[in-house]
Amino acid sequence: MIQIQQVLFELETDYQGHPYHVTGNALYNALARRVDARTRKQLHVSHGVFVPGEHGEYPSAHSDVGYGGVLGKSLPEVENYADLFLFRDAARRWLLDSRPRDAHNTHDVTRHGDRLSFAPRCWFGRPPEVRNSRRSVQWFVQCYLHCGRDDAVLPLDEEVLDGLRVGAARNYGLGELSLKDTQLVELDELDYSGIKDTALQLELVSPFVLSSEYPSADDQNVPWWWDADGELRRRETRLVNGDEVHTLATVDHGQVVAFTGEDAAVRTAKNGVLRVGTHSRFGFGEFRLRPTGSDRVPERAVGVGGEA
Repeated sequence: MIQIQQVLFELETDYQGHPYHVTGNALYNALARRVDARTRKQLHVSHGVFVPGEHGEYPSAHSDVGYGGVLGKSLPEVENYADLFLFRDAARRWLLDSRPRDAHNTHDVTRHGDRLSFAPRCWFGRPPEVRNSRRSVQWFVQCYLHCGRDDAVLPLDEEVLDGLRVGAARNYGLGELSLKDTQLVELDELDYSGIKDTALQLELVSPFVLSSEYPSADDQNVPWWWDADGELRRRETRLVNGDEVHTLATVDHGQVVAFTGEDAAVRTAKNGVLRVGTHSRFGFGEFRLRPTGSDRVPERAVGVGGEA
């Protein structure tokens, strides 16, 4: 059985770091100080995706349907493969169309001296006739853990997960995460019927590493089963190990390519959750499979004059 532990944190204080995610490397190092050597050796940590606690409804591919209330503040049950990516979808398909989707892809910015930070909540103005002139939306961070060959490592205790600090200026109280929710998921018991016997696209959830300055790290080519039409967007990022900073050349996350390995779709889908390539242990190389032609964002409301 392949088991993962989903974890949802609440961002308690300002955060200095990547604006789209907390790297798996940062989360791993925060956890490594709290666990024994056996767990440190086996632990694999995904990137932590920022999630707003906001009103939403479940996408059509989800095992639940309809309005879901305030989502983002807890972990829904996982029954099929698509459920794994409810909060890890950059398009935020679950947000209601009445919610400011574009604003929920950005953080309010604060300043600490000459450094910029990201606030733990965002504020929105409201019409003057309502009771309160402003409302706030809290930010959460969703990630998941899995182990190598030692199945007894998971689940990590709640005391280990609660109160982590990530990002810069941690010694000044920034980047504090409190545990909000956690649950175990058995990958082999999920329903994968949505990706069987159909043409598929592959979407990168986290960057795929092509080359790394980290000692003994292997270079990677773009996998042959990615049918990329045109040049893929690439980006340099960094992997920090103590006082050492290593540059990584990556295929940037969020890109979609055609998938040519439909005969092995289920096996590939599980590998995408567990991640592939260099530094997969620290969150790089996560992807999902999606039926070709499925909408990447919800349809916009019809505008003035009948134009979308």
